[in-house]
Amino acid sequence: MRVAPEYYLSLAGLMFVIGVVGALIRRNAIVIFMFVELMLNAVNLAFVTFARMWGHVDGQVLVFFVLVVAAAEVVVGLAIILLISRNRGSSDVDDVNLLRW
Repeated sequence: MRVAPEYYLSLAGLMFVIGVVGALIRRNAIVIFMFVELMLNAVNLAFVTFARMWGHVDGQVLVFFVLVVAAAEVVVGLAIILLISRNRGSSDVDDVNLLRW
């Protein structure tokens, strides 16, 4: 039994929309970061689906590179968020404004 690619693309679209809405609604930096990762995984699912539909390996290779970049983003992003929350006492995006004197 084979699942139609439209279902995978619909799931990827739904995941991306949930990520966008969650990133816009939430104020906690760590939660926003998690929603951004959800959006990246939605794009990865779409890449793999298109690669499977067209019979190319390019989409899967691109997903590998996106995962590597996402892993580096997680390391750097969490380090920055933890340092800011430790120095400012809050990881709330509204409370942390580094550009203000």
